Amino acid sequence: MKGSILTLNAGSSSVKFAVFDGATLKDMVRGEIEDVDEAAPHMIARDAAGAVLAERRWKATTGHPFADALDALLAFADAHLGPDGLAAAGHRVVDGGADHIAPEAVTPILLSALEALTPLDPLHMPLNLAPVRALAAARPALAQVACFDTAFHHTMPPVATRFALPRELAASGIRRYGFHGLSYEYIASCLKRQSPQLAHGRVIAAHLGSGASLCALQSGVSIETTTGFSALDGLVMATRCGSLDPGVILYLGRQGRSFADIEDMLYRRSGLLGASGVSGDVRVLLASEDPHAKEAIDLFTYRIACQAGALVNALGGLDGLVFTAGIGEHSAPVRAAVCARLDWLGVRLDGAANAANAACISSPDSKVEVRVIATDEEAMIARHTQATIHPAAALQEPRTWI
Repeated sequence: MKGSILTLNAGSSSVKFAVFDGATLKDMVRGEIEDVDEAAPHMIARDAAGAVLAERRWKATTGHPFADALDALLAFADAHLGPDGLAAAGHRVVDGGADHIAPEAVTPILLSALEALTPLDPLHMPLNLAPVRALAAARPALAQVACFDTAFHHTMPPVATRFALPRELAASGIRRYGFHGLSYEYIASCLKRQSPQLAHGRVIAAHLGSGASLCALQSGVSIETTTGFSALDGLVMATRCGSLDPGVILYLGRQGRSFADIEDMLYRRSGLLGASGVSGDVRVLLASEDPHAKEAIDLFTYRIACQAGALVNALGGLDGLVFTAGIGEHSAPVRAAVCARLDWLGVRLDGAANAANAACISSPDSKVEVRVIATDEEAMIARHTQATIHPAAALQEPRTWI
């Protein structure tokens, strides 16, 4: 593909971006627009060596801070990418529902279909789709690709996607989807290069960041995961509760709690933050002397190990365990605590390798290979964008956007 690929990964208050060479997929620029939900965003872009290429802060304004920041990002791209400029843009879209199981070129029809899925994930989908619309308005001729976090998990068998609810609810889209799929897909691709034998075996990948989940990989294919209908399910996370008895929600409702208050509590005031009363950041909790901080870390690692045990059952055994994302890649104490709870599986760590965040941290006598792999959702988005968009797509006539 001639030109460059821009990837956008939008979160609640920031947008991570990267620029890749369209032909080689070599990353040229990485950066972030922070505080996009405020009136004064901050944009920073770095080259592959980490040197700052551009940085800008906006003063508080009553205008359109995200649109202004996106305009600045596009201006930066035009100034630094040479005559070929941008050929396409790829976006992480958290939920593709039951129908969108592979990356797709964005069209007005697709965008409308994705907006119709917003009730499935009202907190994340608007954030994911906002950059698509903004970029379409700014550059209507630029090809865009939607890459779905749920798509990787469409290989799960029906028994892994069903809830024991009335069948008409399943027909309306209420089922287990799974998330962090772009991260798991990247990990599966890395295993093919780093440990080919393990790549064809039974692996649990642990994506441990502010959002956290586990995925059971059989020969690189997802057969089960800990997240379900929403990103609330499964593991304890930074501010999200993880698995919860639905009766708690009914109880809180009967006590007069509003729907909005319950939703805010489950997404923003629970998890490590709620359990500790200190912070949702593992680094802060590990450094804290507050006994509640230790209790929260213990709960976090206990739930990881318990749910890993369930995935071992789904896999029929375990050959490898991979830690990834911010906590998984950098927190040796968390990895050690999880692996200690999985000692019954024959998991053994090399303490020095674990402390050094080495690529392989299992000891020679371990029955399970334990690895640390840095995830790269942006690289996965770029790969999908390159594969989806024909080089001529960037030259097409501007579309009429709804």
